[in-house]
Amino acid sequence: QLRLVESGGGRVHPGGSLRLSCSTSGSPLDSLGVAWFRQAPGEVREGVSCISTTGTFTRYADFVQDRFTISRDNAKNTVYLQMNMLKPEDTAIYYCAAGRSFGLQARDYPDWGLGTQVTVSS
Repeated sequence: QLRLVESGGGRVHPGGSLRLSCSTSGSPLDSLGVAWFRQAPGEVREGVSCISTTGTFTRYADFVQDRFTISRDNAKNTVYLQMNMLKPEDTAIYYCAAGRSFGLQARDYPDWGLGTQVTVSS
């Protein structure tokens, strides 16, 4: 099983930015699609963005509205989620997930990290 570790979460003011990272140790990520999901308290987990194995293809949830950018550096076994213009409604635990998939359905990804908290508040 792949071990994924998220980092980069924190607390920011509305309009601020954060860059999340999803890294692995041991097994490489370059043969796997990776996605970011998030879950706010009392809400269902929802897909945020995904990226194909080489980074050629990306997809975003409608609520992202050009504020987030997903990217990957396979040499570093890391996938990033740059989040700009953050809003209070972006507050959630953000998870990365990996699998032989491309899309925003959680059931398509067998390997998950433990998440990193993002809080947007004034």
